[in-house]
Amino acid sequence: MFEVEKDWIDYNGHMNMAYYTVLFDRAADELFLEMKMGPDYALQRRLTIYTAEIHLSYIRELHLGHRVRVSSRLLDHDEKRLHLYQEIHHEDGWLAAACECMSLHVDMNGPKVSPFPHDIASIIETMQREHADLPPPERAGRSISIARR
Repeated sequence: MFEVEKDWIDYNGHMNMAYYTVLFDRAADELFLEMKMGPDYALQRRLTIYTAEIHLSYIRELHLGHRVRVSSRLLDHDEKRLHLYQEIHHEDGWLAAACECMSLHVDMNGPKVSPFPHDIASIIETMQREHADLPPPERAGRSISIARR
């Protein structure tokens, strides 16, 4: 559970858009720890995760003191990439924002995109199977465009 902080509030009186990304990033770090790709992974193995692309949808304003939880799930992966989906929910249950992200596995010695080691790939495969049983997220796969008549 996270709480909206005073410094995150902008001149409009709600949480600034940048801090939604902060919350999504913090939750992704927790997911990467679960996948055994946290700070120790970067330090000891010189391998890490970089964000390649994100798509955020702001659905409902958050305000100072609001308490939220962020859910994260693995939608897909290949030998070098993770396709993640996340949502921020207010503690009362309503959806505040959604984020879809493409992350790259990077060898820090390059840096260059590189395949996941076998032990990590196994963890990712297990998570993918677990998350595959979840219903597809309604907001995943959206693109940005202006509908013309």
